[in-house]
Amino acid sequence: MNAIIASTSTIHGSGYLEYLKPVLTDHFKDISQIVFVPYARPSGLTHDEYTAKAKEGLAFLDATVKGIHEFENPKQAIQSAEAIFVGGGNTFLLVKTLHDLDLMPTLRATILNGTPYLGTSAGSNICGPNMQTTNDMPIVMPKSFETLGVIPFNINAHYIEEDPNSKHKGESRRTRIKEFQNLNKIDVLGLKEGSWLEAQQDTVTLKGKLDAVWFEPDKEPIKLKEDTIL
Repeated sequence: MNAIIASTSTIHGSGYLEYLKPVLTDHFKDISQIVFVPYARPSGLTHDEYTAKAKEGLAFLDATVKGIHEFENPKQAIQSAEAIFVGGGNTFLLVKTLHDLDLMPTLRATILNGTPYLGTSAGSNICGPNMQTTNDMPIVMPKSFETLGVIPFNINAHYIEEDPNSKHKGESRRTRIKEFQNLNKIDVLGLKEGSWLEAQQDTVTLKGKLDAVWFEPDKEPIKLKEDTIL
């Protein structure tokens, strides 16, 4: 496996994918074409509009970007891709589309075979066993919540800690993740914006300057520092 699994595509005060430029320059070295998967459609963007955004964000690379919807056979496009980028947006919509097109098994096999993969936000949420720790609204119903399972734990992207000075009385991220683990014995990583995972072969390493929070069922959460191997 050769994957960058990022909490977000954009951090505050920065452009689309800008904070990841040094990492992606190396990650996509010698790649001539990247297949972009726009199915998560943030803010309701069309597939063409989202692909155009990805092209602009990756313009610093010596590679073209082509949307998977532009291929006659999307399954074959994944199988033959030099590299793959699954963008963020709504995880429910992304997962539904991947299942409806029967692309989940193909994408999983391609990633595990070592094709360079970039996932941001929703594209990172799908890397775990299921998508049930997403923050997104269920705007559509997937046939299954099961996802790629290329890493053995779930991601909670855009993770934030509870602000002790906030007057908000709704559930914190910690509370929601603990609710999930009360019924699902799956580990979860709270991945903050500006952090990412580098997955090389069987090793997954936390990168970025911020800590992450690791949740195991029936245990207290712990903070992880940069370069921690999960």
